Amino acid sequence: AGATGVVGRTLVSHLQSLPGWNVIAVSRRPPENAPRVRHVPMDLSDAEDCGRHASLLSAATHVFYCAFVQDPDPERLVARNSAMLANLVQAVQGSGAPLEHVHLVEGTKWYGSHLGPFTTPAKEGHPRHAGRNFYFDQQDWLDSAQRGNGWTWSAVRPHAVCGFSLGSPMNIALAIAVYGTLCRELGLPFSHPGPAENFSRLYQLTDSGLLARAMTWMATEERCANQAFNVTNGDLIRWSNLWPRLADFFGVEPGPQQQFSLRERFGDKSAVWDSIVAAHALQPLRYESIAGWGFADFVFGSTWDIVSDTGKARRHGFCESVDSEEMLLRLLQEFRSSRVIP
Repeated sequence: AGATGVVGRTLVSHLQSLPGWNVIAVSRRPPENAPRVRHVPMDLSDAEDCGRHASLLSAATHVFYCAFVQDPDPERLVARNSAMLANLVQAVQGSGAPLEHVHLVEGTKWYGSHLGPFTTPAKEGHPRHAGRNFYFDQQDWLDSAQRGNGWTWSAVRPHAVCGFSLGSPMNIALAIAVYGTLCRELGLPFSHPGPAENFSRLYQLTDSGLLARAMTWMATEERCANQAFNVTNGDLIRWSNLWPRLADFFGVEPGPQQQFSLRERFGDKSAVWDSIVAAHALQPLRYESIAGWGFADFVFGSTWDIVSDTGKARRHGFCESVDSEEMLLRLLQEFRSSRVIP
C-alpha cells in the first residue's frame, strides 16, 4: 500500500526481483515500470471502498503498509492515518486471505524528532514522547488486531528516505536536485538554507533500496515478529561536510550559509522550470510534483542531532549499510541520466 511513493516504489521493484513473490500494488495511480504487478486502486480512507475491493486481495500473505496522508490538523492526522491502515488490514482479513504478516513503515518521528531535541541515539525501547502520534495508534492497533488471528506484525523506523522517485513530496534527494538546478539557472549561490545549527549537526539518511531489503527481511524473519527496528544507512552526515560536494555536482558556488524558506523563495518558479525543461529536453514533469519545498524546509529546519541506534537490527541479522554521501551523489546522477534535471 502506497506503492508509488519513495518507499513503496522501490519496494515494488525489489519484490519483483525476488523469486516467489507476486505483487499487488495498492495506490491511487499504477506504479511505473511494473508490468508484472497487479494494480488495485483502493481508497484507503473509505472502509466501504476497501471492502468492495477485498476480493482482489484474497491471495495476500504479506501486507507492506507504506501509505501516508498529510493533514494540518494534528487530531485529523492521527485519525485519518490510523483509519487507513485499519481499513486495509480488515479488508484483507475479510477476504479470507492467508495473511501471515503486516509490515508498517514508521519513522524517527516516533521519537519526537519533529518536535525538538530528543534522546540520541534513539533506541526502539525508549519511552514514547508526550502527546499524540499516529505511529503510536497504528502500532497499537496492529498489536491488538493480530492477537489470536494467526499473523504477526513488524515496523521499520527509517529517517529521510532517499530514492529515485518522482511525485513524492518527501524525498530530500529530489528537492536538492531541483534546488541546485534552479541555482545554476538563476545564477544564485547554492547556499545551505537552514540555520547554522542545522548545517553543523549530525543527521542521517536512508537509501530506499536498503530500506526495501530491510522491510522484506523483517516481514519474513520469524525473530522480527511483533517488533520495531530502526533502519538507516548506518552512517552519519553533517551538511557542512557534504555541501561543497553537492555544489560541485551542479557546477555552482557553495555560497554562504544562510537561513531562508525554500518554499517562499522558489515556490513560484514553475515558469523558470518550464524553460529549463524546454531548453534541455527534460521530462515534462509538473514543477509542483517534483519541488518538495515543504519537506526540504522541514529537513533543513531542525537545530538538533537526528541520530538513531541501528544496533538492534544488526543483532537480529540485518547488517547492510550504505555510504550516505555517495548515495546522494548517485541519486543526483540518476536524476540527470533520466532527464529529470540537466
